[in-house]
Amino acid sequence: MPNIYDSAYELEKAIRDSEEFKGLKDAYDKVMADESAKKMFEDFRTTQMSLQEKQMQGQEITEEEVESAKRVVELVQQHEEISKLMEQEQRLNVVINDVSRIITKPLEELYGTPDQDQQ
Repeated sequence: MPNIYDSAYELEKAIRDSEEFKGLKDAYDKVMADESAKKMFEDFRTTQMSLQEKQMQGQEITEEEVESAKRVVELVQQHEEISKLMEQEQRLNVVINDVSRIITKPLEELYGTPDQDQQ
């Protein structure tokens, strides 16, 4: 019987070797190589993480912070290389979400999904 951790490391390698990950890495490297794109992307990430942290701590997010975040998002979406990076990130996220659904299937079958009507 295969060790579950060995299977997990094989899955990690498969993700690293996937077209989705390679596309993401390529897009990331291009953004990091461009000084202004890099700064813009880092500002975006900092804003994103700061808002997530506040949300997780149950802190109020001000209207000003929301507007500021919207401006940062609009800026990065207009930058071609960052926009490509975000697209590639989304593609890989779809794969990872699919894999997550597959590996949690035994639990889902055992417990059912919360939105299923209990009979």
